[in-house]
Amino acid sequence: MGYVFDFKEADQYDAWFSEPGNRHCLDLEIKLILDLMDLRSGQRVLDIGCGTGMSLVPLLDRGMSLTGVDPSAYMLDNARQRLGTRVDLHRCPAEDLPFEDNAFDTAFFFTSLEFTDRPAKAIEEACRVAKDRVVIGVLNRYAPVNICRRCKGFFSPSIYNNARFFSIWELKQMLFNILGDVPVHWRTTLQFPFFRGKIATAFENNGLVQKSFFGTFIGVRIKPVPKFRVRPLPLKIKKQKMHKPATGLVTTSSRARAED
Repeated sequence: MGYVFDFKEADQYDAWFSEPGNRHCLDLEIKLILDLMDLRSGQRVLDIGCGTGMSLVPLLDRGMSLTGVDPSAYMLDNARQRLGTRVDLHRCPAEDLPFEDNAFDTAFFFTSLEFTDRPAKAIEEACRVAKDRVVIGVLNRYAPVNICRRCKGFFSPSIYNNARFFSIWELKQMLFNILGDVPVHWRTTLQFPFFRGKIATAFENNGLVQKSFFGTFIGVRIKPVPKFRVRPLPLKIKKQKMHKPATGLVTTSSRARAED
């Protein structure tokens, strides 16, 4: 199941994004994810590890059917307060989704894959339930700011102590192992997360800049190979009764031996 946020951490998560600098980072991350998803009205979208629902807010007024899952009851409580009844919310781990094959058009992770015990299994489940695309947004292992976060965790408690950071190469290898040699489209953002303003935002949204391997946040899009769960069907075999020769009858082989 991975790490499950408690009540205090759920509130801290919302409070962290309420700060202007952190909100700027969230806006750039959400924009990258939305660009990769290329959503249209009427589509069915699943947010795996939806947390308090911040990643679903930009999708509310786009005419889509939205579903979110998270293993933390406290995160989901905050999500219900934020989203109301406009999103179908479920409590479950990313590694075992309670949905049929191809139940959604798009499934996405937004800084949630980092907290799973089995990220490959979580991705495999996403590919099972999404028929068109899977989008993954994670924190970059080799981004300077994330290196600082990991080092800081050695000296003081941090939520990042429970996170697994990924590199682009690691993600691609994991995807190839699951799906084979499929096209993988990726970009990064937050090359300079401490700068804000129109110029900084325009720079961050530049397509060439987003091909940097060292952006703080990685966005990856893949087209899943259709997979279906195969359930073994029990076969009923009717036993046939064996008929024994009646007592006193002489079989052909017995008669032949007698005549010899």
